Parts: sequence; structure tokens; C-alpha cells
Amino acid sequence: MKTRFAFFVVLIAALVLAACQPGAAGGTIKISVLAPMSGQVATFGDSTAKGVQLAAEEWNAKGGIDGKTIEVVVKDSQCSADPAVNAMNQVVGEGGKFVIGEVCSSASIPVSEIAEANKIIQISPTSTNTTVTLNADGSTKQFVFRACFIDPFQGKVMAKFAAEQGHTTAFIMFDQGNDYVRGLAENFEKAFVEAGGTILGKETYTKNDTDFSAILTKVADSKAEVLYLPDYYNIVNLVGAQAKEKGVTAVMMGGDGWDSADLDVTAAEGGFFSNHYSPEDTRPIVQSWVAAYQKKYDGKTPDALATLGYDAANLLFAAIDQADTSEDTAKIAETLAAIEYEAVSGKITFDAQHNPVKSAVVLAVKDGKVSFSASVAP
Repeated sequence: MKTRFAFFVVLIAALVLAACQPGAAGGTIKISVLAPMSGQVATFGDSTAKGVQLAAEEWNAKGGIDGKTIEVVVKDSQCSADPAVNAMNQVVGEGGKFVIGEVCSSASIPVSEIAEANKIIQISPTSTNTTVTLNADGSTKQFVFRACFIDPFQGKVMAKFAAEQGHTTAFIMFDQGNDYVRGLAENFEKAFVEAGGTILGKETYTKNDTDFSAILTKVADSKAEVLYLPDYYNIVNLVGAQAKEKGVTAVMMGGDGWDSADLDVTAAEGGFFSNHYSPEDTRPIVQSWVAAYQKKYDGKTPDALATLGYDAANLLFAAIDQADTSEDTAKIAETLAAIEYEAVSGKITFDAQHNPVKSAVVLAVKDGKVSFSASVAP
């Protein structure tokens, strides 16, 4: 009898101990991250994945969500439509319910169609094109969200900033085939003109172009005060270096696509770009995030991609937790739409189109580094 009693004591103790462990309530919650882990903007994917992974580790350390362990699976979607669609179809085939990504609007838009059709929650950390969360008829996609501000706001931010700097003329360069780049260009132009500015020229190029001398000659001849270049850092590096070689004096300005550890600060010297956060922000939540990221990733300072990956993950995890289900994606979507969340990039609520309402910052590239310049509210 004593032996049997001792056995049950040990068994109960083991069960109690197991129940205290993260994920002990049973199972996992699988989160698929669609991001460019290879290709021209691979730093975007690397940062995003790191931000999501750190958020998951923090939640798992506290017991996961309802005792379930968060499992992060990263898929290389290359910031391009076809690879992103292929990756998303894999998620569907695996019975996935949650996607963080894609990073680029041109990839997030087709992914969002698949997410909506299959009732998969998608939250893009950084895709700013308005159509990511909207159906063709202008209605809001039920299951699609973003953690970043949208192109119209970002375009207005830089147009307002340029005007406040006393600039009245601008020249715009953009990749016509990139939804993100084109959206920023169109919205900057509209806001700049509404502010009393004049657009002296617009020129397009393709993502594979490497020689911009012909366009930059036109920029120089126009004597524009601002060169608005709302593209990714790899293009900014090329254009900035060639502009300096040609003696272009226009101040380069752009969007959050400039943000990367691989931005050539010499080529971009003197430029400004809109972004989602600054590591120089003194808010405790920002400084805690920066410290945690640096501790995890060998002292590296998190860029906006990592920060928005972290914010997107935390928004999703909080919604799953508050909805008290990891199965009913309709209920989770409803919870996410109504959430109020203090994120690193600001206090977030969602508007009717599932876009977060929050401020933007303008960063300056000066003296070989990127630093905070201004904050612009919605």
C-alpha cells in the first residue's frame, strides 16, 4: 500500500511540474513568417524574422498562449509575387492559420488574396500600399492587417517635411513596377503640390537598372531642391553614389525602404527618410526593446524591419490570447480589429481598413550615421 501511495505522490508531482512548463497545456501555435531571406533585400527578411522570433521567445518564456508553445516557421518569399504566392500556398497546404508577412507590398498583395480566401490571419509588418488590406471594391479584407502606416501618410509626411525645410521644387524617381515605390511617389507628389510645391520632373526605371546617369542628368538640369527616391536601400545606394559623382545638389528624400544596416550612408549623406521608429526614442518600451535585441543579436541595434516584425508578432499573439482561441480565426480577426496595444512603434489602434493609427518619424543621414530628425503625427 505504501509503495502504491508513494507512486501516486510521485506521479502527481510530475504532472504538477509538467503543467508549470511552457506549452504544457498541449500543442503548439504555428506562425508562418513570409519574408525575403534571399535576394536583393535579404536584410529585410533577416531583420523581420529576428523580430518575430524574439517576440515568440518572450511569450514562450511566460508560458506561451494558453499554455501552447508558439512555433515560428520562416519561409523565403523573396519580396516578390511568385515566390510569395508559392510560400503562401505551402501555408495553406499545411493547414496554417497565421502569417506574419510579407515585407514588400508587391508580395503582400497577392498573399492577402489567398489569406482572405482561406480565412488565414495575415499581418504584414511593413507593407504600406493601401491595397494590401482592401478588396477590389474598396471594402476591407476581414483577415488581413498591417503593423505599419500606409503610403498616403508616409508620402504626406515627407512632403510636409520638405515644405517645412523651405523646399518648393522636387524631382521624383521611381520604379513603376513596384507597388510600394509607385504608391509613395504618387502620394508625395499629391501632397507636395497641395502644399504649394512644384514637381519639376518625374522619371521611371526598373528594379534591375544599375545606371541612372541619364535620369540624374535631368535632375541636375532641373535644379530641383529635392530628389524624392522612395525605393529600397539597394537602389538608394546606387542612385546616391551616382548623384554625388554627377554633382547633383538636390536633397535626397525617401521612405522606410531606406532603412537597413546595408544602407550606404556615404551615398545617402545629407538625405532624409520617413520611418516607423527611432532607437533614440527615450520611451521605456523602446529602450527595453533595443536592449533585448542587442543582447540576443550580438549588440546589433534593431532597425524598423525588426521592430515592426516584433510589433506585428505581439499584436497577433495578444489578439489570439484575448480571443481565447487559436482555432477560430474569425474571432481572432474581430479581436485584432478592436485591439489597443502599446507597441514599440507607438500606441496602436486600427482604423476601419485595418491600418494602424500612429505617428511616423523622419530620420536624417548625416556625418556617416542615421539619426532622429522629427516626429510627425497622423
